[in-house]
Amino acid sequence: MKKIGLIGGLTWESTAEYYRIINEMVHERLGKRHSAEMIVGSFDFDPIDRMMVENNWDGVAELLFGMARNLEKAGAECLLICCNTLHKIADRVERPGGAKLIHLIDAIADEIILRKMKKVGLIGSIYTMKQDFYRDRLARQGIEVVIPEENDMKIIMKIIETELGIGKIKESSRKIFVGIINNLMIKGAEGVILGCTEIPLLIRKQDTPVVLFDSTWLHSAAAVNFALEQ
Repeated sequence: MKKIGLIGGLTWESTAEYYRIINEMVHERLGKRHSAEMIVGSFDFDPIDRMMVENNWDGVAELLFGMARNLEKAGAECLLICCNTLHKIADRVERPGGAKLIHLIDAIADEIILRKMKKVGLIGSIYTMKQDFYRDRLARQGIEVVIPEENDMKIIMKIIETELGIGKIKESSRKIFVGIINNLMIKGAEGVILGCTEIPLLIRKQDTPVVLFDSTWLHSAAAVNFALEQ
């Protein structure tokens, strides 16, 4: 089994989900009392959040690069950045000869292609929805992305920042998200990406008949496949 390195604390709530999901998947695959070989490097998210607001992506990249090297020194053979938004700078975290970066957007693209879909909706942080890095990487795989209306994006971001990012789950917010997902289907989306690692804490498969691409689950599954391949 290869050792997985999590670049976490982005936020800790979603990092805890990564840890749980990966261990459950390894146990399901190997049985007995097996669990994942895993190292977690966890940031204090507030300073990173301020850097993103200030558009200081170079500063964030430097922090993530340093954490990646620390995980490598501890034996990590692959790396996961436990955050959708920070995949904006994911290519600056990996280094030649270092641990393999398991790219979250590629894991999602593989599942969309497997389901033979060409057009999907995307909900996530305001950075993920409005900037090009997510859409461009999916476009290279022939996948078109539609995003919510401006006001809906502001509502999503507020719920992420003031509720999900601090562990609050509200039924009223779940209903709002389901409504936004329905609007994306009206725009032609065949499925919807939950493109923030906190959103799957709120929205589950049973909440909507729409096909959901859970970024946390798919990213974790890609890491487990890497860790267990012979």
